[in-house]
Amino acid sequence: MFKILEKKQLTTDITLMRIDAPRVAAAAKPGQFVIVRVDEKGERIPLTIADYDAAQGSVTIVIQAIGSSTKKLCAYAEGDSICDFAGPLGHPSEFVAEDPAALADKRFLFVAGGVGAAPVYPQVKWLSEHGIKADVIIGAKNAETMIMADQMRAVAGNLYIATDDGSAGYKGLVTGLMSELIEKEGKQYDQVVAIGPLIMMKFVALTAGKYSLPIIVSMNPLMVDGTGMCGACRVTVDGKTRFACVEGPEFDGSKVDFDEAMRRSRQYRDLEERARKIAEERAAGHKCKIGLDK
Repeated sequence: MFKILEKKQLTTDITLMRIDAPRVAAAAKPGQFVIVRVDEKGERIPLTIADYDAAQGSVTIVIQAIGSSTKKLCAYAEGDSICDFAGPLGHPSEFVAEDPAALADKRFLFVAGGVGAAPVYPQVKWLSEHGIKADVIIGAKNAETMIMADQMRAVAGNLYIATDDGSAGYKGLVTGLMSELIEKEGKQYDQVVAIGPLIMMKFVALTAGKYSLPIIVSMNPLMVDGTGMCGACRVTVDGKTRFACVEGPEFDGSKVDFDEAMRRSRQYRDLEERARKIAEERAAGHKCKIGLDK
């Protein structure tokens, strides 16, 4: 069992948890993820590592309560324990293995959308610990739904905020702010990293291409079981089928078929909706008649 050491409500539907997991913390690297099971009957939930502390033996995860399983996890309290916390899984971010001297000359721009700020944070933190201050854009619908801005500000070279309604920072999309930084402020970058919703990563990749900038994206939104066996994480990269769980989650964003990935992600909405209704009826003490309950 893995104890919840700390729990914070970041927004109405986004929760941060710090988990006691010494072995995972000792081996974790930026860009990797874990598989969580709330109890023995729970489904596998892939969650990107949002922070880790080998000395404390803790790993931080950020959960958006969307489906029945994530809502169940978010309902757990500080001091409770979850059944499984397996990891670290997936390949670390590529820059972790780069030559330190070469890495020091690189100018990074990270673009985080929504919950994507959580997996961006350990990457920016790792670079900061190695003397590299990256620029970061965090995008959100409004100031109330933005997460981890304070933590990011502490490790980033410059933090820029974009909100759809203009309630914080730049009013508009992250791609508009990205273009403004490059065209109006004369910012120059050697590498762009984008993590967030698929549609956001698609257009950040297109914007990066406009300026001939290499871009890395994280395809963690496609992951389901975390092993590649279910096939849900299939993604076409440079015309070849890749599996985000075992070959990623990070890929060259200029070569990802985002339209195909978005079509695939929509296939699971109906099943998730049926599962949500079942969970609600069970919680209300009613007999489910949706077809999945046996």
